[in-house]
Amino acid sequence: MPDTTITLDVFRFQPDGGGHARRSTDGPTFKAYRVPYHEHWVVLDALNWIKDELDGTLSYRWSCRMGVCGSCGMMVNGVPKLTCAAFLKDYYPGTIRVEPLTYFAVERDLIVDMDGFLGKLKSVKPWLIRENEKPVDEGEYLQSPNELASFKQYSMCINCLLCYAACPVVGAEEDFIGPAALAIAQRYNLDSRDQGAAERADALSADEGAWGCTFVGECSEVCPKNVDPAGAIQRVKVDNVKDWYRKLLMPWGHR
Repeated sequence: MPDTTITLDVFRFQPDGGGHARRSTDGPTFKAYRVPYHEHWVVLDALNWIKDELDGTLSYRWSCRMGVCGSCGMMVNGVPKLTCAAFLKDYYPGTIRVEPLTYFAVERDLIVDMDGFLGKLKSVKPWLIRENEKPVDEGEYLQSPNELASFKQYSMCINCLLCYAACPVVGAEEDFIGPAALAIAQRYNLDSRDQGAAERADALSADEGAWGCTFVGECSEVCPKNVDPAGAIQRVKVDNVKDWYRKLLMPWGHR
């Protein structure tokens, strides 16, 4: 009869008194857990079973279990995945290795420090910027279906950070703004209601901005929402070049 269990080899790191650690330092370990195998279970189900039935000290993030919140991103057999969408049947009967997202400092077990990412996200001003707001009684800023379509794909980002864990530039250049933040910046730059492209320009055109991307494309490969951050970054580069030529050829008409 087939085995009705499957092994999860789970990364464990529990610093005394808190603190941070990189993956390769301060004595992280792996611990093997045998969990029930069910075809409809995902890796997150198995982690929840471990926490409920075997080891209540295991720490990780999750919320919606529906691929919407982005909280449960981890490395599953070396690939960045949402654990709520990684089915055990796709790995059975082999062992599943579960680790925190790579290129991030580890706070505890499978939980990574997101502060650096949040700072990079804030640097691109991911909100609608208006030079002049019209009175509320004049109604909404209307948008055509075509205007919505121009940026909708990039608006699907759930900040799961899988693209950061897949990006070799993130691993090599600590200051690189990264795929998600750049895609979200492009989302606002393309929004017909936004007037803040000039305010985002310095961050996007800097060496650690879009030009830091070497177009490996792994960020788009692992994106669970098909945002295509690699494509968004290339569009940012094109817009940067166009803007540079406008400044060169028409300096009097550029603000």
